[in-house]
Amino acid sequence: QCLLSGSWRSDTGCRMVVSVLGKDGRFSGSYLPGPAAGDSEILTSPLEGSQQDAWLVPQPTFSFTVHWRLRVRTTAFLGQCYVGTNGEETLHALWLLREAADSPAEDWKATR
Repeated sequence: QCLLSGSWRSDTGCRMVVSVLGKDGRFSGSYLPGPAAGDSEILTSPLEGSQQDAWLVPQPTFSFTVHWRLRVRTTAFLGQCYVGTNGEETLHALWLLREAADSPAEDWKATR
């Protein structure tokens, strides 16, 4: 069974801490990008999301958003939690980062 509560670290040094995991699958916590982000001004930022019912599915899907402090941007993550043969939990996720655009003409470069 895979539960998101606790601390997670990515291959690039990003850190996610899920501090509250409700019975309904909703969770909240904090996110801190790793050194690969290359921006020393980025602070630990709040995250909110939801996890598929882990009691029904052993390797649930999840999604969460991070609202960055000191930046006009939001990142959305979508993934799945896997349990390996050794019992170790691993998260696999895709993300989209959206920055504020100054105009509709600038919209094309606002999502990565």
